[in-house]
Amino acid sequence: MSLSLFSMMMTAPAALAAPAEPVVPQPAAILADTRRVADWQLANRTNWATMPAARKSVQEVRDWQQATFWVALTELANRDRRYAKPLLDLGRAEQWRMGYLPFHADDQLIGQAWLWAARNGEGKKAIAPMRAYFDHVLANRPTIGLEFIPVAPGKGTSTCTDRWCWCDALFMAPPTMLRLAKATSDKRYADFVHEEWKATTDYLFDPSEKLYFRDSRFFDMRDAKGRKLFWSRGNGWVMGGLVRVLQVLGKSDPQRPYYEKLFKDIAAKIVTLQKADGYWPASLLDNDPGTPPETSGTAFFTYAFAWGVDNGLLDRATYQPAAVRGWAALGRAVQPDGMLGWVQQVGDRPDSVSAKETQFYGSGAYLLAGTAMYDLAKKRANPR
Repeated sequence: MSLSLFSMMMTAPAALAAPAEPVVPQPAAILADTRRVADWQLANRTNWATMPAARKSVQEVRDWQQATFWVALTELANRDRRYAKPLLDLGRAEQWRMGYLPFHADDQLIGQAWLWAARNGEGKKAIAPMRAYFDHVLANRPTIGLEFIPVAPGKGTSTCTDRWCWCDALFMAPPTMLRLAKATSDKRYADFVHEEWKATTDYLFDPSEKLYFRDSRFFDMRDAKGRKLFWSRGNGWVMGGLVRVLQVLGKSDPQRPYYEKLFKDIAAKIVTLQKADGYWPASLLDNDPGTPPETSGTAFFTYAFAWGVDNGLLDRATYQPAAVRGWAALGRAVQPDGMLGWVQQVGDRPDSVSAKETQFYGSGAYLLAGTAMYDLAKKRANPR
């Protein structure tokens, strides 16, 4: 099905109409909404019936699908200590292990939750398996090229994923390794990140559009109207990854200007692509009327804009209204029971989505957006 066709078929209900003026909500209201989505996800963490279209791999706690939620929950726990217990209980149950694949970025995301646990009472034992994991990566550094060649016709996997050959990886691995470098004072992990991030960006970043292709298969792919395919959630992963990289790099770090410029360049493009209803379309250059809501990409962009404004990297007059509109749009996608809907399911490109579709990574992106919006609103309510 073409993007234009599914856009026309999957129009948003009238109930999702956007408010006229973006107003920063009260901090308490933002935190309450964020808690509601977190509470629903925690209560339904093994209720697989809520995700009938999900892959079986979603049941793996350390898989990226769940890990996105657990990593985001650390941010909520920093603001509400009630959420620390489920994180610490999870880490102990999982014995602080990483994923099963020795080089795959998706299996490295959960390490950010274990690093949080190490700083919150668990100490060195929470990062010992992670250190062994990444020491193995450094000792056996993959040198495969970044071209995404499917392992079989029609398959969405490639041996190149031993490196960061797809843009999602920039959320999964680099912030984990940089946090490990900081926790251990071992510069090797940071050096690896900077070299590999730049290799991925040189390969997948389109300098004319200021957006990332998901992987090399999309370089020459176009939609029915001849537009390039830039996936919303894919670029959302990148923007979320940039936030979490910049959070770790010190102001005097010689690598910081590179990431700051990249963050600002992409933000300047992304802000122009937000729809009137506050969402971003699943295919970022699809400006056709009636494109459906999609909350995972929207949540990551809201997170990046709110954090960027709050930390002085993005112009408040330009990006704060966009963040507020994004947050309001996300709120309209939360179902009465607290489930976040309109989350595109696992994939590698824009696809159909509906109000009843949810996922751990959607909830996680919402929590990241909510905690960043809370910080922004709190500072606005209590200026110093």
